[in-house]
Amino acid sequence: MFRISPRRSLLLVLVAFTFAAFPVVMLANHSWNGYHWARQSNPFNVKMGNNVGSLWQTALTNASADWSQSTVLNTTIVAGGTRPKNCRPTSGQDEICSARYGNTGWLGLAQIWLTTGSHIAQGVVKLNDYYFSPGSQYDTASWRALVTCQEIGHTLGLDHQDTSFDNPNLGTCMDYTSNPDGPPANTSPNKHDYDELVTIYTHLDSFTSVGQTIKMPPAMVRC
Repeated sequence: MFRISPRRSLLLVLVAFTFAAFPVVMLANHSWNGYHWARQSNPFNVKMGNNVGSLWQTALTNASADWSQSTVLNTTIVAGGTRPKNCRPTSGQDEICSARYGNTGWLGLAQIWLTTGSHIAQGVVKLNDYYFSPGSQYDTASWRALVTCQEIGHTLGLDHQDTSFDNPNLGTCMDYTSNPDGPPANTSPNKHDYDELVTIYTHLDSFTSVGQTIKMPPAMVRC
């Protein structure tokens, strides 16, 4: 989840994170609770359902290309399978949505559903158009790139590298910032993100959840 910087909003929000309440620099050890897609070989491919508006298309295309530079996984953009406002999940893949979700306190939100322990069964990304209205402070290509990249990263099993808005940019979209342009820019993954994906996906599983219909009701978590 990418929250509104406290310096840029009077809205006070209480957000449940899966890590410590105080900002921690994680760098190359930022797996999100060990959550990962089950698969029996690498590289594997995660489909990304396209349910975003025209202003988000470039950000989605670039984020998919950036995450596909990983040596253990690829992503492919496919036709969306849900209505953007509802943003319902599709088993075995991600759905990426943009809509006016309201004055929530977050620019973007990632949700994943788990099956058989910590294995991801499906995921959604919600990009909140409420804060990206024309003329708003977030209505820039860089902000859209950062938020899209970060929320997709969560659905692949990554947590934030740093959750302080005041620290210098780490040059990764998995970093909180008040200035995505930097320098360095926080609009794409960095080497630490790719290294962490290798760590997460080094082991293989006895089954695959990628592209599969999961029959058992999965549990949902969000970031």
